Amino acid sequence: MTSRRKFLLTSGAALMAGAAALKWRAVHAAPAPAWEVTHTDAEWHALLSPAQYEILRRGGTERPFSSPLYKEHRAGKFFCAGCQNPLFSSATKFDSGTGWPSFWKPLERGVYTSRTTSLGFRGAEVQCRRCGGHLGDVFDDGPEPTGLRYCIDGLALTFTPGAA
Repeated sequence: MTSRRKFLLTSGAALMAGAAALKWRAVHAAPAPAWEVTHTDAEWHALLSPAQYEILRRGGTERPFSSPLYKEHRAGKFFCAGCQNPLFSSATKFDSGTGWPSFWKPLERGVYTSRTTSLGFRGAEVQCRRCGGHLGDVFDDGPEPTGLRYCIDGLALTFTPGAA
């Protein structure tokens, strides 16, 4: 009986400590930026395809090698599918072999990155700086000169050919 009581008390204390830590983290987390472009959920649903909505607004991921933009090699720029913010130049696109469009550098004022630990994954989420749409993730295994790999969901992007 004593060891069962001890177990329950210890488990309860651990649960309380964990809950307190999560509450502290939620309260002391950096505030999300105020996005320039905002819409209601219904408006986002009307503006985006169901697959784009899942990625941009809910943080989903498309299947690798499924985006036509993965094999896009023309000169031009990649824009946010949610708000048309310019995000990446074709001059920084490279074939990472991962199945998603990859870039080693975003355009100035294109993206916002924030640390993430979702589902045990530690890294940085990439969002559109203008509307906050989820674009993908950034990793530190990219090519020179930055050593970064912005791994972006193609459905979160549109492409316009032209000067890079």
